Amino acid sequence: MPLPYQEPASVTRRFVEAVNARDADKILAQTTDDHVFIDSLGFRTVGRGPLREAWTAYFKMVPDFRISLDQVIEHGEVVVAFGAASGTWKGKAPPRPEDRWSLPAAWRAVVRAGQVAEWRVYADLEPLRAIQRRNGAS
Repeated sequence: MPLPYQEPASVTRRFVEAVNARDADKILAQTTDDHVFIDSLGFRTVGRGPLREAWTAYFKMVPDFRISLDQVIEHGEVVVAFGAASGTWKGKAPPRPEDRWSLPAAWRAVVRAGQVAEWRVYADLEPLRAIQRRNGAS
């Protein structure tokens, strides 16, 4: 039975809420079986299994990761959102205040049948990469 129509912007906001809850099950519940995730470095994940692994690993690395949306624009099934991503890089030690970062970001979602079929991130990750280098990560 198909889901009732849902505004793509609302679906996108619900997806972000699941990310902000840092709960892989909630995230996967918002995605299609063939979901495609593409980060700003070109890392690409297809399907729920690899997606679960990627989010789980990321939340271990950045346990307080958060997306803040300032503007959401919907055009058909495509949604673009602008805001900020933030968190504290944990690495191998407990998170430290000096390892906190925040950066402007944009996201593009493709929504199909009330679920996110594609999530693409656009951000300059240099602040996070600098923290990782300072802490001896590659």
